[in-house]
Amino acid sequence: MPASPSTARRINDRLALGLLQSEGPLTAGQLKQLTGLSRPTVADLVERLQESGLIAVVGETGADRRGPNARLYGLVADRAHLAALDVRTEGVTVAVADLVGTVLAEASAPIGGDTGTGPAVEQAVALVERAARDAGAGPLHSVAIGAPGLIDPATGELRDSSGLPAWHRRLIAALQQRLPARVLVENETNLAALAEQREGAATDRDTFVLLWLGHGVGAAVVLDGALRRGASGGTGEIGFLPVPGTDGLPSATACDGGFHSLAGSAAIAELAARHGLVAAAEPYEPPAAALVRAAVATGAGPFLDELAARLAVGAASVAAVLDPGCVVLGGEVGHAGGDALATRVADRLAAMSPLPTEVRAGLLGGAAVLRGALFTARDTAQDDVFAQTPAGPSSASLVPPAPARASVKAPARAPATPAAAHPVRPAARD
Repeated sequence: MPASPSTARRINDRLALGLLQSEGPLTAGQLKQLTGLSRPTVADLVERLQESGLIAVVGETGADRRGPNARLYGLVADRAHLAALDVRTEGVTVAVADLVGTVLAEASAPIGGDTGTGPAVEQAVALVERAARDAGAGPLHSVAIGAPGLIDPATGELRDSSGLPAWHRRLIAALQQRLPARVLVENETNLAALAEQREGAATDRDTFVLLWLGHGVGAAVVLDGALRRGASGGTGEIGFLPVPGTDGLPSATACDGGFHSLAGSAAIAELAARHGLVAAAEPYEPPAAALVRAAVATGAGPFLDELAARLAVGAASVAAVLDPGCVVLGGEVGHAGGDALATRVADRLAAMSPLPTEVRAGLLGGAAVLRGALFTARDTAQDDVFAQTPAGPSSASLVPPAPARASVKAPARAPATPAAAHPVRPAARD
């Protein structure tokens, strides 16, 4: 059964908007070539999208050319604003961006260690509000949060995990109360995998595993382009994996004796001390990352060899169960180790497993969490705003009108989306 005219217009509009996001400003002729639509159809959709305030003329293709075919059309970036948060045990980093994902303001702050809803939560919320003001943003449309811990697949809420500050969970409810925005939360490792696939080490992979190597360890599993979370949201909790070379076994409340005991930041620092390595870490940086970076710079082969042997244990376990074909060493430690560490892990993995598995160093390091949250918030905002064309639902605009500022350059959006953050159920409002 053929699509109705209104459905066909919605499909064509979304196709054109997606191309303007991924390719940047385009002429009507380029849209015709990329979409395969007829010239009258392209002219109609361009007029419709201009009238809806989603696109605007941003220039022309040549000084000597005139007319509709020479005009460059770009997305109106100020149609919506969004925020991304990377919530760590010791602090928060926030970025505020426009509809195309251009970061307008970014800020970080250490957060106090209280366990209630008081200073810690207020500091974090105030940081978001201040970044939004600095960005000149209107009401935020979407806020995506990356945090350590398990996300309940039924409710989308951050579960109460031992070892994590109580203010992490309080923060989500507080943001819902204070901001007129859609709030989404996702595990930090899953967001890192999304970022590495969109613009990092896994842009050519739709099946891979990211090993997060930071203060703690974790894994994100992407199979056939889809993130796998598991029945309780615990897929990738590799820190609890029992491994040889540790004392005892992990328990339901502590990963002592698990892979974390070999590859966590504290364990790597102890290993470095035995090899006589010292290095000063940057703020918010795991000490292990600074030590690994120093080892690569000074050619400390024995330390890197022993660390690679440890990491290969976790990588081999993942490969034996999932056969992903590619393991990305993510997080601050994986980025610091670079190719020097990844090559060593690959060599040991090849000796341990019959399954061919490429090992790559993550390109984004700890910044991958914030980038993944930004992609998630941007995708959510675009899905809502792009539906507000005359051919789409006749609902009121979700975003207050703002002065048009069309984009000049848009970051690419990968065809596969490994992580879709969980929307959090709205908190009760007074």
